[in-house]
Amino acid sequence: MAGKNVPVSPLAPKKTPKMPAIDGVAFATAEAGIRYKGRTDVLLAVLAPGSTMAGVFTRSKCPSAAVDWCRQILPGGKARAVIVNSGNANAFTGLKGRDAVKLTAEIGAKAVGCTPGEIAIASTGVIGEPLDATKFNGVLAECATRVKGDAWLEAARAIMTTDTFPKVATRKAKIDGVEVTISGIAKGAGMIAPDMATMLSFVFTDAAIDAGALQECLAKGVRGSFNAVTVDSDMSTSDTLMLFATGQAAKRGQKAVTAPGDARLGAFRRALNALLLDLAVQVARDGEGARKLIEVTVEGATSSRSAKRIAMSIANSPLVKTAVAGEDANWGRIVMAVGKAGEPAERDLLSIHFGPHRVAHLGARDPGYDEAAVSAYMQGDHIRVRVEIGLGRGKATVYTCDLTKAYVEINGDYRS
Repeated sequence: MAGKNVPVSPLAPKKTPKMPAIDGVAFATAEAGIRYKGRTDVLLAVLAPGSTMAGVFTRSKCPSAAVDWCRQILPGGKARAVIVNSGNANAFTGLKGRDAVKLTAEIGAKAVGCTPGEIAIASTGVIGEPLDATKFNGVLAECATRVKGDAWLEAARAIMTTDTFPKVATRKAKIDGVEVTISGIAKGAGMIAPDMATMLSFVFTDAAIDAGALQECLAKGVRGSFNAVTVDSDMSTSDTLMLFATGQAAKRGQKAVTAPGDARLGAFRRALNALLLDLAVQVARDGEGARKLIEVTVEGATSSRSAKRIAMSIANSPLVKTAVAGEDANWGRIVMAVGKAGEPAERDLLSIHFGPHRVAHLGARDPGYDEAAVSAYMQGDHIRVRVEIGLGRGKATVYTCDLTKAYVEINGDYRS
């Protein structure tokens, strides 16, 4: 199914934000024939010298060769380029995979003029097929001659697999009274259950922030965004989220941030968190075959961690997701998902809401339950489920999508 013409998800954002160029970041894309025909499948992002980097990656015990590479170079803290290919995940490819990622870094380093250890690499696509990195010969060098700062949509399209629309987002913040920009791209539609799917995201800023502080911002920011989204509960071998800071805002008077706890990062953190959530929700909106975005909030749990686990149990339930697809307010399936989560819960304290409608209260159907009103609500494309546990103050929100016949069709045909 990947690479074939499929309609854009009905949940796609109605408007694409205007993506400003960021000083110190430039993009180019190309057709290398990795797997697809007649579409771009390689992205090169070139960064200004001195750019810092941070990253979080899949917790899968079977990571891709590119994930291993990025983990290896991350302690260096500096990056000059990012290379991403779509169509082949270069995962479960043994020594050939390691050799391919090493060769990719060497070709990229020569094209950009840096060391291989300053090249971040990500791959997405089919697992288990060797990646022919020789296809990058000439392609990356040619890309380096025509990079431009405003090619955000082109960059987002080049990393798509079963995605139906490019995912981009941008925010502004101030550090030392100097305005900085944060912008990013993401891809993901299936195999989505990040825990730091197939999920890749790359975020860039012109702020001057050292690698250690940047890493702390990203590690915290992912908790309520990419770690709070699921499409099908399947964690990818390739999940990668990286943040790059070019430091060019220093030219405008911003003093470099070197400590993770620096109070000057407050506005930057809020803007970064909002951007990460924006991109993560776009991934849920593009879930394979999705027709409805589902927002699950659990309140009153014994802790926020417990609330998160209960919310994920609901969001990952095929029975819940198919009920929403069928526009059926089957709150019994919510009860089931709460009960199986393995977290503290008491049946006779539970209350369940679909949007503004309370359908269950204190362990039984709500006395005021109105089937017609709730059924009308379920016909919308953004379904909010709220569960009150009644045991504490823990709260969490996660995002997912419905499960339709199209999901089976897309994944049954993925490699053919």
